[in-house]
Amino acid sequence: MIPAGEPRLREHAPIASGAERRAMCQLAINDLAPELRSKVEVNPIEILRMGPSYTIDTVEAVKQSYPDDEIVLIVGSDAYQKIDQWHRVDELLKLVTLEIIARPGASAANAREIDAIDVSATQVRLHQSDLLPPSVANYIKEHHLYVS
Repeated sequence: MIPAGEPRLREHAPIASGAERRAMCQLAINDLAPELRSKVEVNPIEILRMGPSYTIDTVEAVKQSYPDDEIVLIVGSDAYQKIDQWHRVDELLKLVTLEIIARPGASAANAREIDAIDVSATQVRLHQSDLLPPSVANYIKEHHLYVS
C-alpha cells in the first residue's frame, strides 16, 4: 500500500500530512485478518519524494527493489477513468499488471467486484462515513484531522 505523495491530478493538496496518511494506512493494515496482514505493507516512497508523484516513477523504483517480481497496480474504477491523463501511461502499462477495482458511480470494463467498504476519501474528510476501521476513525478524531 502506497500512500499518495503529491498527486498531479488532484485538485487540492492532501489535508493530512504524509506521516498522518502513512499512519492511517498502517492502522488499517493492522486491522486486517492475520493471513492478509502478512501480505500487505505500507511503502512511504511517494510521501518521502519531493514534488509531484507520478505512478510511473513509483513503479520504476519498486521494480528496482523487486526486479524479479510481478508488479500489480490496483486502481479504482474512478481513477481508471482518468488513466489516459497519467504521466507516461504507455510505459507504465508495460511494467505492471493492471487490476481495476469497481467503485460506486464509476464503471469500467473488466472491473473486479470485491467485498470492500463503500467509502470515498471525500466522505471521510466530511465525516460522512462510519465504515472506517475503528483504529483509523480514532486516529482521525485524536489528531483533529478533517475538521472544519
